Amino acid sequence: MSFSGDVKNELCRQGVSRLCCARAEAYGVLLCCSTFTAREVRIVTENADFALRLPRLFRRAFGVEFDRLPEDETGQEGRKFVFQITGEDKLHTAIDLLGYEARQNLVLHINFAMLEEECCRNAFLRGAFLAGGSVTDPVKRYHLELTTSHLQASRELAALLREMGYEPRQVVRSGYQVTYFKSSRQIEELLTRVGAPLSAMDLMNAKAEKDLRNGVNRRVNCEAANVGKVVDAAQEQLAAIGRLYELGRVEGLPEKLKETIVLRETYPELSLSELAAEFDPPISKSALSHRLRKLCALAEQ
Repeated sequence: MSFSGDVKNELCRQGVSRLCCARAEAYGVLLCCSTFTAREVRIVTENADFALRLPRLFRRAFGVEFDRLPEDETGQEGRKFVFQITGEDKLHTAIDLLGYEARQNLVLHINFAMLEEECCRNAFLRGAFLAGGSVTDPVKRYHLELTTSHLQASRELAALLREMGYEPRQVVRSGYQVTYFKSSRQIEELLTRVGAPLSAMDLMNAKAEKDLRNGVNRRVNCEAANVGKVVDAAQEQLAAIGRLYELGRVEGLPEKLKETIVLRETYPELSLSELAAEFDPPISKSALSHRLRKLCALAEQ
């Protein structure tokens, strides 16, 4: 089961109770389903829980039954459940209740009068997601989208989401209007709003794990880079000390520089701070850095 399927299963556990919310959810389903015209409603889904929910939802919302219920249809992506309404009286009933005129050219848009209450807006978005939505596994990336074939409805959906405080993006893909989000925070909020708080929590957990992993990787990379710098600096200092031995100049150096040579040769892997602590008594990092620079300068002369 995909993450998107898990989300839809969680949404289908929401009760179908209040008439206004049932009608708003069915409205979202119709605007994002396969076909919604004055002659036919056709809904195709691969989600079994959504298939079980649809008859109850439409019975509650419009008082109608589907003319065609799912048959055993197996495709490459698994079983598909097909629902269809072709009865003229049933179609007119649903269309009239949604505020359209069935006997005129049906240009689909969002009837905002049906979505004045927040609960109805949430139900509408839930229906839109169940029929035409998907969300990517947050372990891979953050992406949620709602798809419809109706241009005006898509524009008004984006306007509705902006009014609710979201910042959707839009694109046309294969002739379909796609409204999508890439912000993990907005996806979390939207999933919680439409009735999938557990999925939203899964997304938050995945994001926290990803942030933790990225933070650890950054620290490891930073520490590796620092270790590399320490090694390079130590090699340069040891090369300078070796040059001074070749020139026979070590014996004539001040005692502080001799002590520095002995400790650097003894502890070639230590950083400046760690090496400075090995002196007796310990010296400061800046003092040790000054001595080592002095040795390198002498070797270069």
